[in-house]
Amino acid sequence: MSLPRPRRIALISVHTSPLAQPGTGDAGGLNVYVWQTAQRLARRGVKVEIFTRATSSGDAPAVGAADGITVRHVVAGPFEGLDKRDLPAQLCAFTAGVMRAEAMQRPGYYDLIHSHYWLSGQVGWLARERWGVPLVHTAHTLAAVKNASLAEGDSAEPRLRVIGEQQVIAEADRLVANTDTEAGELTGMYGADPGRIDVVTPGADLDCYTPGSRAAARAELGLDPDATLVTFVGRIQPLKAPDVLIRAAAPLIERFREAGRTPVRLLIVGGPSGSGLEKPTALIDLAAGLGISDAVTFLPPQPSTRLAQVYRASDLVAVPSYSESFGLVAVEAQACGVPVLAARVGGLGVAVADGRSGMLVDGHQIADWTTALDKMLSDPEQLAVLGRGARDHAAQFSWEHTTDALLASYARAMDSFADTASLRVAVGPQLLRATRRWRRRRSRTGL
Repeated sequence: MSLPRPRRIALISVHTSPLAQPGTGDAGGLNVYVWQTAQRLARRGVKVEIFTRATSSGDAPAVGAADGITVRHVVAGPFEGLDKRDLPAQLCAFTAGVMRAEAMQRPGYYDLIHSHYWLSGQVGWLARERWGVPLVHTAHTLAAVKNASLAEGDSAEPRLRVIGEQQVIAEADRLVANTDTEAGELTGMYGADPGRIDVVTPGADLDCYTPGSRAAARAELGLDPDATLVTFVGRIQPLKAPDVLIRAAAPLIERFREAGRTPVRLLIVGGPSGSGLEKPTALIDLAAGLGISDAVTFLPPQPSTRLAQVYRASDLVAVPSYSESFGLVAVEAQACGVPVLAARVGGLGVAVADGRSGMLVDGHQIADWTTALDKMLSDPEQLAVLGRGARDHAAQFSWEHTTDALLASYARAMDSFADTASLRVAVGPQLLRATRRWRRRRSRTGL
């Protein structure tokens, strides 16, 4: 028997729009994920409506972003001056906007809800109950994981978020985890039912991120054609640890300079985000304090086609994050044939093949990162081998594969939800709710 397939789905992304430029503010890998999967779902004949918070009075209520994709801007709170830490107070207003949009359609307009991040999960939870359709949830990041490995100078996620995540994880019909590691975190830290978890690995746009001429890329970006270039791409905040890279590279920059070797330069691409907004010039000040300002170039966030040139210009891309549910930057860089040096955290152990497409570092000790950088940069032949391995490794990650797996998860959610609806009729809603509460307690306690 074939499983059901959604005709129209509601994607909920409260705190950041898929149309925003990744790399600054609250825009990052989640934006890329939502937009890339939405496009591919639409190409498969699934109508996609994305609900996100309006951040400008100029945001149209509904935008036809691409064939089969509508982005709905929901007014919830002031347009400017709010970040995601302020948004729990706006969830009621946002949910009301989502409910109004659905109420203008015929009954049964949406077949499924897919929420992204816990704020969206709270909205999706209520919409699920109101519309009578299944909820699929992707956390993207988890507070308990972040709090277990806080970066120096970063602030812990509040208990409010942990509780909110726990509620959504307990209520969602299916949970989508990026890796087996994240699936283990959902069960171990949040008591999720492993039978409701689908592991769906994110991908990269393999048509955009391809190998190319390093010389041409550097000429386009105005970078030194002869230097050894180590690149960081991402939001500038303690969680992403760009400061670890700068501190680790500083002694190498001086050593290579004194020895008359090919100079090492750093390229930092991104904008302040999260707690990094409190000190927007922190990395510039750090480079100056270490005496390497002349060896560090800063660029703002780049659109995808130009970002591909950033990767191609690089000899090595570093991803020193304290926590990553997957690590899209690592896969994008490798797809361009560039090896990656990354922290052995979260999904980076999947995104990077240690010893074949790059190198993983345990922990964030500066000396360990300096040693790893030195090892990779001092052996150009091995770096070239890793570059070829990087391209091969990245080839297995595509958004088409991600979309295939998402559609399978959606089908399971719809199938199980239909069974639950039949059970609701047979046993009555009160008994069904009691049964579900018992199952959630059982999954949390392991009894």
